[in-house]
Amino acid sequence: MANQESTAHEQLTTEISNDDTERKQKIIDLKIEGNQQFKLGNYEEAIRFYLNGLDICLAHDQDDDDNRQTMVILYSNLAAAKDHLQLYDEAIEYCDKALAINDSHSKALIRRAQLYRKTDKLDESVADYNRFVELNPNDKSILPIIQELKCQIDERNEKLKAEMLTKLKDLGNVVLKPFGLSTDNFKLVKNPETGGYSVDFQKNQ
Repeated sequence: MANQESTAHEQLTTEISNDDTERKQKIIDLKIEGNQQFKLGNYEEAIRFYLNGLDICLAHDQDDDDNRQTMVILYSNLAAAKDHLQLYDEAIEYCDKALAINDSHSKALIRRAQLYRKTDKLDESVADYNRFVELNPNDKSILPIIQELKCQIDERNEKLKAEMLTKLKDLGNVVLKPFGLSTDNFKLVKNPETGGYSVDFQKNQ
């Protein structure tokens, strides 16, 4: 009886092992085919293969480290394909899914940083690039990109500030007109040390 139970257990273990091997090979085959289609520029076909691979992964144990790492790669590949189709928001979502599994995956970080930049989400882009630098301190190639982005952010903020001040000035003129005043009676003076502003009142000439 004991021998029969042992034999049955060995057969079941072998079947599970064989099923697992077949599953992994199927995912590998789908990923390879997706990569080939990607290289040919057939991005929609590549997406189909990557998604089929993901379906198999999602049907398996989500706590399996190898399975999770495969999912990260497939999500990242999907993001790349969506990027080439200029479906940037969808590409970002796939990067989010990859990084939700492994927040240190450098390729997904770089890809999302690039996508954020394309969609004018400059602050988010800098954050991802900075995270990449933290993970790869010896890679200096990203530093000029970060500096360029910071300059773009400063320019954007100054432009927004100027637009806001213009709107406030127009509103102020409406409020002050009944009193014979305008915003020209009030001069903004910038403090070069703090970057803040003070208001000086000037009488009408």
